[in-house]
Order: sequence, then C-alpha cells, then structure tokens
Amino acid sequence: MESKISTLAKQLKENPDDSFLKFALALELLKIDEKEKALALFKNIQANQPSYVGVYYHLGKLYEELGENNLALKCYKDGIAVTSKLKDQHSKSELQGALINLEMEIEDSL
Repeated sequence: MESKISTLAKQLKENPDDSFLKFALALELLKIDEKEKALALFKNIQANQPSYVGVYYHLGKLYEELGENNLALKCYKDGIAVTSKLKDQHSKSELQGALINLEMEIEDSL
C-alpha cells in the first residue's frame, strides 16, 4: 500500500496546479519533519493562489518553528487582509489570534 505522501506526490505530478494537493502534501511532510519541503509548497500556494486562506495560518506557524518571526508576522497580517477581503470571519479570527500570540511572545522575550 502506498503512503499518503507518495500518493499525494503522484497526484500532484498529474495536477501540478492543484493547491489542495500541495497543501495536503505539505501537511503530510510536516508530520515527518520535512519542514523545508513543506515550506516550499506553502510558499508556492501563497504566491500562486493567494486566496487559499488555509495556507496563511500553517505557513505562519512553520515560520515560527523556523525562528522566522518577522516572516510569520507578515504572513499572518497578509492572511488577515485576504480573509477580510473574502469576508471569511472564522479564518480571520484564527489568524488574528495567532498574530496576537506571536506578538505577545516577542514582547515577553524582550
């Protein structure tokens, strides 16, 4: 039986512009600590389909894990702008929470 990763990778090869497949593959890669590969997929989604709101939270969290707090802050703020435009209050609220938590962590570390 094929692993989820190889199945998703094969499907993505057949549908290279499918953001859902990229997103699902990135999440699976994170489970096996393949952060750089997941980062590349998340960044690709953000660049090519900026209205894919789910990417902002996960990309921001990954930036935090990588110690890239400034990139995480920007990612959350960009996501808030996109969700505002799309009137997606639920996603906007999640991103605002992540932004506030990170800002508080940064402030506490000063």
